[in-house]
Amino acid sequence: MIDASPLPAPLSPQRAFIVQLCAETDVATGHLVWRVEHAVSGQATAFDTWEGLLALLARVLAEQAAGPPVEPASVGPSSPRRPP
Repeated sequence: MIDASPLPAPLSPQRAFIVQLCAETDVATGHLVWRVEHAVSGQATAFDTWEGLLALLARVLAEQAAGPPVEPASVGPSSPRRPP
């Protein structure tokens, strides 16, 4: 069921991330391989652990809070880096 209650605050593109699951992901077995891209800066990294994902989110959000707004990424998505 989808929660239709209003959001507590406006959503900022500075805090938006795109998550893409790689073909070898098997959710049923818990084998997750994904790529995460910051929607505004275009910074992207592939992960296979929750710790790596959380580290990227923390780093990008800290950078956003510390500096001036980042211009959107230039044309084309960055190529994913395969996890080890």
